[in-house]
Amino acid sequence: MKNILGAIPKNEYTTKLSVSVCYAVLASIALNFFWQPGHIYSSGLTGLAQILSTLISKTSLFTVPVSAILFVLNVPMFCLAWKKISKKFTVFTIISVTLASIFMQIVPETVLTPDPIICAIFGGAINGLGTGFALRSGISSGGLDIISITIRRATGKSIGSIAILFNAFIIFAAALLFGWKYAFYSALSIFISGKVTDVVYTKQQKMQVMIITKKPEEVVSCVQDRLRRGITIIHGAEGAFSHDGQTVLLTVITRYEMHDLEDAMKASDKEAFVSISDNVKILGNFYDPGM
Repeated sequence: MKNILGAIPKNEYTTKLSVSVCYAVLASIALNFFWQPGHIYSSGLTGLAQILSTLISKTSLFTVPVSAILFVLNVPMFCLAWKKISKKFTVFTIISVTLASIFMQIVPETVLTPDPIICAIFGGAINGLGTGFALRSGISSGGLDIISITIRRATGKSIGSIAILFNAFIIFAAALLFGWKYAFYSALSIFISGKVTDVVYTKQQKMQVMIITKKPEEVVSCVQDRLRRGITIIHGAEGAFSHDGQTVLLTVITRYEMHDLEDAMKASDKEAFVSISDNVKILGNFYDPGM
């Protein structure tokens, strides 16, 4: 592990460690200030840990904290990430999950409001914010994130259906333990958490870029210096008004890379015409940076 961390630039190490701490704090606030007091269940392994903790406390004389169960459930995920994603990604994911488990244990459960709707909304939003920032920085909160990233890197496809089925199980368990009212509140919280994560984690939002330029070599060189993206070059285009010769360049980037693309275009050809289409669907492999 020392060799792995030694190969990471100091500024990147500091950033990832800071994000891990932020995620841990936000996840513990979501759990202990909103979800647990409001009987709201999270998505993924955190929700499963809540269910197991509740069942143990109801069927035995002792209790097992959610934080301990969550860490144990994530151990197989660490092994999967180590083999299938990257060692650097796994190290920082272990750090983030460990810190989250520690903070969940030491942050006291506090009832800010008895309203389960408020608990569902704010718990989901805070957790989604933390998860989104973690994924954006090349680490994860563990659990289903690791399975999703593994399959997406291998096939280029999402596994939203698996997440939906797993979370449906969480919601059904909430209904059995606390009633259907709380199951619906849990569904609301899971939905909000996912939406906030999507807004923050812009690396998964793909955009198709079409560049019409008279300086194709300069543009290609400048873009590829800043982005690890393939570019398709179409020669022989012609402007309908001036009939000047043009070259069309096509590529796909993530929204997270938009700023780098803008810088590249300013440096290579300020007069180029750039058209961008949001949320395009990609078939096949697509390089996922930062993991």
